[in-house]
Amino acid sequence: MLVEIDNLSIAFPSPTGDSLAVRGVSLKLGAEKLGIVGESGSGKSLTARSILKLLPPQAKVAADRLTFDGIDVLRAGEATMRGIRGRRAGLIMQDPKFSLNPVMTAGEQIAEAWRAHKKGSQRQARAAAIELLDQVRIRDPKRVAGAYPHELSGGMGQRVMIAMMLAPDPEMLIADEPTSALDATVQAEILRLMEDLVARRGMALILISHDLPLVSHFCDRVAVMYAGRVVEELSAAGLAQATHPYTRGLLDCMPTLSHPKPRLPVLARDPAWLT
Repeated sequence: MLVEIDNLSIAFPSPTGDSLAVRGVSLKLGAEKLGIVGESGSGKSLTARSILKLLPPQAKVAADRLTFDGIDVLRAGEATMRGIRGRRAGLIMQDPKFSLNPVMTAGEQIAEAWRAHKKGSQRQARAAAIELLDQVRIRDPKRVAGAYPHELSGGMGQRVMIAMMLAPDPEMLIADEPTSALDATVQAEILRLMEDLVARRGMALILISHDLPLVSHFCDRVAVMYAGRVVEELSAAGLAQATHPYTRGLLDCMPTLSHPKPRLPVLARDPAWLT
């Protein structure tokens, strides 16, 4: 297994004491596509970022086991984590407008990521940046390499972000809502691109999303989180047959064209889900 998480808890200090944001999460990930779904604030991003030790300094993290390829992340120093972040595990953020440097061209940013891990010359880095843009299906990679982020559409910006993460040839990608800022057509293109890249490179993928139908078609397994806990884990193909009332409630709240409803139901929450 590439990633093993056992009994992970993440707490933040508050005026009334420590507030648990993630509680007792256990997950494993091999060379597969794992979807993590749930409402905002359910702990999806915190769980994924804990693998890379990219949590705020005030976060209090505890786990019986938190490893990446056998490396104990909780006890790993910053030098060890820098060897994992980017080089072995990449993080694709939600909106390229806030992730890309506005005063550097797309090619310069990809080349910088490539040189940080490959240690080649500037000429090699520029050539690698153009090749990576071609791999993420940018139609005119040389022109886009010389463009600034504000000159790119949302879909092209997200492709640049993916190219940056692929530069060091990582073993795992964490995609945190990578298509939520895109329209439906571009969203489908980006997901097809990621699926193809993951399959060709044999990478593991964690996809964080609110979109249950998207995850059910794209991923191999799905973990459903509620209030910091994983309440259900099942195969993506069997998501429609989920049994936990929270997962059923999320599915029932989704509008469909095939079975239109005059009014969508409101999710009825049970305090027992917290325990």
